[in-house]
Amino acid sequence: MTETTAASPILNGPYDPPARHYEMGRQGRTNTVKEGRRPSESFIPIPAARKGQQNQAGFVEETIDYDLTGERRERNSLVNSLRRDVEIWRHRGYERVTATSRKLLQHWADPTRENRVLFAQREAAETAIFLAEVAGRHGYTDWRRQVDEANADHNSGLPRVALKMATGTGKTVVMAMLIAWQTANKVLSPRDARFAKRFLIVAPGITIRDRLQVLQPGHTGNYYDERDLLPSDLRAAVQQAQIVITNYHAFLLRDAKEIKGVAANTRKILLAGKTDDPFTETDDAMVARVLRDFAGRKEQIVVFNDEAHHCYQDKPIPAVKGAPASQTKDDLETARVWFKGLQAIQRKVGIKTIFDLSATPFYLGGSGYSEGYIFPWVVSDFSLMDAIESGIVKIPRTPVDDDATGDLVTYLRLWDYVGTHLPKKRLSSTEALHGWVPPAELEGALKSLYRSYTRAFEHWERTLAKHGEPPPVFIVVCPNTVVSKLVYDYVAGTETDGGVLVPGELARFSNVEDGRFLDRPRSILVDSAQLESGEAMKADFKHAAAAEIEAFKADFRRRSPGADADSLTDEDLLREVMNTVGKKGKLGEGVRCVVSVAMLTEGWDANTVTHILGIRAFGSQLLCEQVVGRGLRRRSYALGEDGKFEPEYANVYGIPFAFIPSDKPGPDPLPRPPAIMVESLPGREHLRIEFPKLDGYRVEIPDEQLMFDPATTERFPIGPSTVPTRTDVEGVVGEGETVTDDEAQGRRRQEVAYRLAARLLRTHLTALGEDPRPWLFPQLVKIAQQWLEQCVDVAPGYAIGHLLTSTEGQAEAAEAIHRAIAVQAGSRRERLRPMIRRFDPVGSTADIAFPTRKAVVATEKSEVSHVTLDGKDGNTWEQLLAAECELHRDVLSYVKNDHLGFVIPYVHKGRTHSYLPDFLVRLKPREDDVVRTLVVEVSGSQKSPGPTKAKADTARDQWCVAVNNHGGFGRWGYVEITTMLGVRERLSEAIDLLYADAPIIGDPDLLDYDEVTRGA
Repeated sequence: MTETTAASPILNGPYDPPARHYEMGRQGRTNTVKEGRRPSESFIPIPAARKGQQNQAGFVEETIDYDLTGERRERNSLVNSLRRDVEIWRHRGYERVTATSRKLLQHWADPTRENRVLFAQREAAETAIFLAEVAGRHGYTDWRRQVDEANADHNSGLPRVALKMATGTGKTVVMAMLIAWQTANKVLSPRDARFAKRFLIVAPGITIRDRLQVLQPGHTGNYYDERDLLPSDLRAAVQQAQIVITNYHAFLLRDAKEIKGVAANTRKILLAGKTDDPFTETDDAMVARVLRDFAGRKEQIVVFNDEAHHCYQDKPIPAVKGAPASQTKDDLETARVWFKGLQAIQRKVGIKTIFDLSATPFYLGGSGYSEGYIFPWVVSDFSLMDAIESGIVKIPRTPVDDDATGDLVTYLRLWDYVGTHLPKKRLSSTEALHGWVPPAELEGALKSLYRSYTRAFEHWERTLAKHGEPPPVFIVVCPNTVVSKLVYDYVAGTETDGGVLVPGELARFSNVEDGRFLDRPRSILVDSAQLESGEAMKADFKHAAAAEIEAFKADFRRRSPGADADSLTDEDLLREVMNTVGKKGKLGEGVRCVVSVAMLTEGWDANTVTHILGIRAFGSQLLCEQVVGRGLRRRSYALGEDGKFEPEYANVYGIPFAFIPSDKPGPDPLPRPPAIMVESLPGREHLRIEFPKLDGYRVEIPDEQLMFDPATTERFPIGPSTVPTRTDVEGVVGEGETVTDDEAQGRRRQEVAYRLAARLLRTHLTALGEDPRPWLFPQLVKIAQQWLEQCVDVAPGYAIGHLLTSTEGQAEAAEAIHRAIAVQAGSRRERLRPMIRRFDPVGSTADIAFPTRKAVVATEKSEVSHVTLDGKDGNTWEQLLAAECELHRDVLSYVKNDHLGFVIPYVHKGRTHSYLPDFLVRLKPREDDVVRTLVVEVSGSQKSPGPTKAKADTARDQWCVAVNNHGGFGRWGYVEITTMLGVRERLSEAIDLLYADAPIIGDPDLLDYDEVTRGA
């Protein structure tokens, strides 16, 4: 155990198993760092102890619970035990799974990948695969029994498996990984009942539903390709997946069209005395509607529940005391519709597995269980603290001390001070809104957090705005529409009944300036839950947001002159604004403050949030995490030199989040300068470099050359034989008939040659039990043509086609040709051929875009904007080579091989590896010449030791040879530069050698120049 300070919160890299963690004390995180993985824990509500209460002896008792919310910490034994088994299985190389599963698991874990998979994502997918294929077998504990028992008790037997992943850790990627695993196995092993290729994905709202379209294999930007989730030989398999993506509202039983528009009383009369409503669809009809896109025969499906904490089977007991009645009722209705919909699908179609994904898979208030009680079928857990310590999300910072007179930290426990002073229902008139004075503690919290925001905003103006980055965002979460309108008017300004525009109290958030409303509002008022349902907005909210809606409609008209703004519903417009906050070039990019009714829905994921203010009751860590989670997505994912992400922060008031407090408050750090965006530049398409993507190499060893000498071959006659070509038939009386074999006369010489060559190949050049050798067929056709032209005598009245009139004739001809064929010994020279990726054969410098904090050099002769330099302070050698490429007269274009996808596969010590050379250099074409590209490796300086001999030999004598023999990608050469002394001369020499087709393009004994020149 070691001590550290809170100034270094990121302890682990994002791609490796967490190896260190902060110890949790009675009041949250301490500054003690412990070795090893953080145990999975939950926070169970208990009756809150009074702070500082004295016992009978007069001593003050220390509370053993999280006094902030009255909860105790409890370890999740199933998750922790299963995690240990998965870790052992991982270290054993993923034993005892199918070959397809192992290939996928190794592909995801490959540390040499450019597009690496986060460990949080790998662990979730690995756990699901372990349970399905390994648990209960080969000496591993059968953890499925505990999961089955939990499902029997809590889910009426629905086969649910929950994967807990903190906000921002990539749940959608995990869904794509599991779809790929299931589909690839089912396609390659159709009879394996463990797998399926039909998937239903259920989301809580339309925004998430739309974003999940990246799970469709045919979608532009699908995650299987974007995240490189499949080896090239398995990419075809995932195309067979059938995927339906919907939101849980689709499970609501719909009215028949005949009853629509009928008054409620009339409907009651029509239904009098009936137990079933004939005007509402049945469960089976609902299932058929939801799954109507599935084609083919009936098969079981796999279900993914996104944000699965909304789906549970509640106990029929009263709601938990303290939960807002309306919220509890809405939560229960959502849970029941979702859960019963899945039950209907299970009865009608059958469900193989339900994968639940959520950052907070806990029961909600009113469920009949303690709020915050973790779903007992959770099998993996990458918690928010895991994500914080791995740098995957922003670090939320809460108040830990102040100089107020009370015992509580005021801005941490804000609701305790202001809750009773805020309206809890609709006011009788809007007049009561004017002149509202917020409670002193609330106004103080707003202004204090705003001062912190101002520092972040000024930093954005100095460093980020010039790069086109959106401004930082301030979120306020309110308990109801009335409070949200009061706060919104306070910060953004309002219009009085007399038409006077009053600016907001927080100047940077004010929508009123110089006596008029701004064209582009800086602050917005949203009811995200209502917008996500797809239903119409309530009248009171629509009235409150009227000015905001009109302003955004005007902005939409300016941005889209040809579009019909009036055709947009108010709901569509506000949904677009809400979902594009912090997005460049979108309607919501300029928004600085979001005032929300209740908490923002899960679909809201702006990465520009820096400040959050909670003005509502928080009875559990579950609710705290759900609200704070809306602001934890990072701006930048550029790795630092230590292999870790740089910390980013979000300041949080009013949300008693027990994870974060430390012994003393830290400074308020400013955001770091932006990472440089390295990207393909429009207008530079003429500098594009394309390259083949190889999975490996294959060696062809052709048969010996077949030789035919007509001068030494016996003549072969075609004429009369015991088989007639004409037959006359007559009766005793009447007319006779002549039957002739006219078919032979119509046969063409080419057809006869093909038929004879095929027979030769089948009967004479394929040994018994061996595979045929189709590559000999072209030689045999040529030989057969020569034989027909030079060795066959055709009698008058006969034709070449007579050879095909009988099997015996064909056999005799084939034997004659075979006797005339001689084999040229010693002509079996190896030919190297590339194994090109089937579904991703070509890469290029187009569509490159990634952020970096490495040192960079701007380019002129490259389609990509910058050369990234390796090493802590940049690699001088790489910088010098880039400069030489810019100046060299024979260089048309070049690119640094960073995020390009160009790799050279090679084998070292029996294992396959991927080698990433440093540069690709495209030469200027000479007259009537092929396209030539030089692969350059720069070794030395601050880089790790240069490529091994295996890498260099493979690059030159296998990769270049195979690609050059292919002929479809021009001519390629390889050079390794090991010193910067005379680098210009070394580069020029390599370029000259490439123009001359010298050995720089590969071993001459392996090259097939004839095939290169003809483009074979």
